[in-house]
Amino acid sequence: MRARADFAVVNGGQVLTVAGGRRPKAGPAMRDLEILTNAYVAAFRGVIVDVGPQADFRSRVDMESEAALIDAAGGVVAPGFVDPHTHLVFAGWREMEFGQRLSGAPYMDILKAGGGIISTVAKTRAASERDLLQAVLGRLDTAMSWGTTTMEAKSGYGLTTQSELKLLRVLADAGSAHPVEVVPTFMGAHAVPPEFKGDPDGYVDLVVEEMIPAVAGAGLARFTDVFCEEGVFTAEQSRRMLLEAKRYGMGAKAHCDELAPSGGAEIAAEVGAVSAEHLLMASDDGLEMMKGAGCVAVLLPVAPFFLGKDRYAPARKMIDMGLAVALATDFNPGTSTAQGLPLVMTLAMARMGMTAEECFSAATINAACAVGLGDTVGSLETGKWADLAVFGAEDYREIPYRFGANLAKWVIKKGRVVAGEGAAVRRG
Repeated sequence: MRARADFAVVNGGQVLTVAGGRRPKAGPAMRDLEILTNAYVAAFRGVIVDVGPQADFRSRVDMESEAALIDAAGGVVAPGFVDPHTHLVFAGWREMEFGQRLSGAPYMDILKAGGGIISTVAKTRAASERDLLQAVLGRLDTAMSWGTTTMEAKSGYGLTTQSELKLLRVLADAGSAHPVEVVPTFMGAHAVPPEFKGDPDGYVDLVVEEMIPAVAGAGLARFTDVFCEEGVFTAEQSRRMLLEAKRYGMGAKAHCDELAPSGGAEIAAEVGAVSAEHLLMASDDGLEMMKGAGCVAVLLPVAPFFLGKDRYAPARKMIDMGLAVALATDFNPGTSTAQGLPLVMTLAMARMGMTAEECFSAATINAACAVGLGDTVGSLETGKWADLAVFGAEDYREIPYRFGANLAKWVIKKGRVVAGEGAAVRRG
């Protein structure tokens, strides 16, 4: 019996299915992309119904009369990218800090002087929801044009209960208005705000006793994230906040071990976090604990590159030890203004020793699992959403190799074209 379809991409020179189930790939499995040559992907009502060799298309697929058909013309077809770590909603940029850092000013010194996250907090608190929403929609357009179809997005530039709720409402509105699926994360524990300078425990009390109940009550976040880092929040403070978030039904994530060893990887594993992120300075014991707990390591190579650092997360060691690794942009106004995952893949290969195959697994199925969506996106398999990108390339390795060039010709979300030839087509 032929599969009924209302959408198909045909003549894919290489179709990277990244098939293998709904769990993240780890170790050698990250190199297995399950590539079909000269193949198609067919969908009905946004869900993939068949993937197979082009020669079998007519015998296996029954296309409706009004169906949409895209000819990949021998190009690369891959799952839509999943960006599992961004700070999407904010007001203002921090271009002055880029020069300051390159002149030798440490990031934490800039933060203590009122720059960094705190300067963005002031601008974001003053911004209207309407202005923030328009900025977020434009940023989603840009990411989508590079092949991103799902994106995690954190609050964290409000640092008061009402401001954090405002940012999460913006993310909810953006998710409703834009094709890219937005996964909202509450990150009230992004920094200690000026009102609590010298009293981090007092701010943690506010997060635990007021913010988390308010966010959970409003149903505005799937996850809670904390910045477990020297000079920000301790491991014990982070544990307290994450356990309280889980008590209210939210999943846990952790920024940790970025600038110094913080014990964050251990805490992430201990509380059952879906992911731990950054991890440049994570201990071997912490990484082993993460592996045992099934916690995905989300790596962000643009951040150390943009900060002028020589040290990157030890991706090669993580993969070789069997830890599932994902890649993300870390898009934010201070330490990573990149919005496309192909550049992230380039840096992962050039600075962290990852292979092109590992990068694709990290930016698709593993990233999907890092935001709790491994059952629905991240690979081209029957029953998953028809989220995919068609690239003007003869070989998938061109995509990270030709850094700076956007090779995405068509981007499809749930069986609908949402970007073509580098332009977003989200409206209408």
